[in-house]
Amino acid sequence: MLWFVGAVTLALFLFTNFPWTLDEYDQAKQAFISFEMAKEGHWIYQHTPEARVATKPPLIGWVTVGLFEITRSWGAAWRLPSVFAAIGISILLFNSARNAYGHVAGLVALSAFSLNLLTPRLASLVRTDMPLALVIFALGLLIWNKVRSAAAWIQRDRVLFFALLTAAMLIKGPIVYAFLLPGIALFQWRVRKRDTKASTWPGWWPWIASLAIFLAWAAGGIFFVPGFYDEVVVREFAGRFTETIHKPEPTYFYVFHLLHKFAPWSVLMILLAIPVFRSSKVSWRDASRQISPELFWLLSWCAGGILIMSIVPSKRVDRIFPVIPPLCLLLAAQVEARNAGQRFVRRAHQWSGIAVVLALLMTGEYAIAKVVKESHYRALAAFGQRVRRESAAKGWHYEIIGRLVTASGVAASEPGPRHRKWTHIETHYKEGILLLYLDRTRFLSVDEGIAAWNSGAVDALVAPMSEWPRLSQELRNVAPTPQFEASANTGVKYIFITRSEKMVARHREAQNYSRRVRG
Repeated sequence: MLWFVGAVTLALFLFTNFPWTLDEYDQAKQAFISFEMAKEGHWIYQHTPEARVATKPPLIGWVTVGLFEITRSWGAAWRLPSVFAAIGISILLFNSARNAYGHVAGLVALSAFSLNLLTPRLASLVRTDMPLALVIFALGLLIWNKVRSAAAWIQRDRVLFFALLTAAMLIKGPIVYAFLLPGIALFQWRVRKRDTKASTWPGWWPWIASLAIFLAWAAGGIFFVPGFYDEVVVREFAGRFTETIHKPEPTYFYVFHLLHKFAPWSVLMILLAIPVFRSSKVSWRDASRQISPELFWLLSWCAGGILIMSIVPSKRVDRIFPVIPPLCLLLAAQVEARNAGQRFVRRAHQWSGIAVVLALLMTGEYAIAKVVKESHYRALAAFGQRVRRESAAKGWHYEIIGRLVTASGVAASEPGPRHRKWTHIETHYKEGILLLYLDRTRFLSVDEGIAAWNSGAVDALVAPMSEWPRLSQELRNVAPTPQFEASANTGVKYIFITRSEKMVARHREAQNYSRRVRG
């Protein structure tokens, strides 16, 4: 059963988001970060395809560029960080649950993590959610092992904690605090008057040092990057705590979504908790005092993260994902609750088997439906592939004309260099994705495209269909009709404009003659 679940897990991680386009879930924003690093050398601060300042720290971008140097494939390099992180969480979770609670508990924990409606979707997205979840889980697991062994924190543990905290800060900023600090505070408050060596607190310096590194990155952006303060500090960070910039959701948003997205495991956790409390002859308050330190840390870890994230007005289902791995570990502890009696354990094993079957059916149906749905979003990707292939085969140099608009929605005639008020200029989101599909980092304006074409600097142009009437009048020696046409999900159409074959031959003869003369 373990090998079967493991094989299904790997298949779900790899193929749920097939055919691996960038059109949905803001994937292009994360992909463009590493693309810009490699193409333009912007290693510390980057932009999005819409020419805004990128709002996330650069660690995953650095990892992606390293993977690209190994694989020489952007498609693989963009998705491997999430895939590797998902596999890493699976291995850590299975080994931890098996070593603490037995093989059955390890299998249940692995199944709960992989067979739900959240994990397979995030496992190969070009996003930072899965790598962040891996780092947060590693931090919580380090605390859990310290609580289980009642061992004191030594310098090596603090250095490891600092390294993991710094990684989390450079992936997505101080959001790591929301998933760890509330649980740490609750646990320390519980044991404050007890004679125990169990502690979740590694000391102050790992927290302060990692935060200082993040603040140094943020301060550099505020002082040296135009638009950084407005985009990152005001809109991305402070805007999360208001109800005006980002779409707010009710407080119960995450609880209901976890019940749904984490089903049937969320239902199993409730069913396993009911008999334990019903058979207990002590009050809930006394029962909570009898919970082992390691189990109380798991409860605090999960509850603290859900509580703090629920208080923040801006919500999205993906943001609560880091509580899924500790919930799986908590479920493993419930399944092997030996103090509840052998009869309860046998029943828990039976219910877990039923949950595995139901989860396989639900997750499999979800993955197949998602693949079928995503297959309709290949227009831009296929268009970009055809343009690159034909241009490479014929030795063409091509550029992209973008439909640039100002923040007020008025068309901008000239995009200008990137350092000139890029925060006031944005492109249509789908056009931004087209940059990645066509291996470019910036658009040309219509005037720039016309000038480059008529001067012979480019052999082909990609442009919105809406610009074709003007381009057909002002471009010289254009082929009778555009070769290809692609439509984005929003209805924006693009064309691939090439020169007439006769004029291409004349242009190359002129180039060869010029080379011979210079020689």
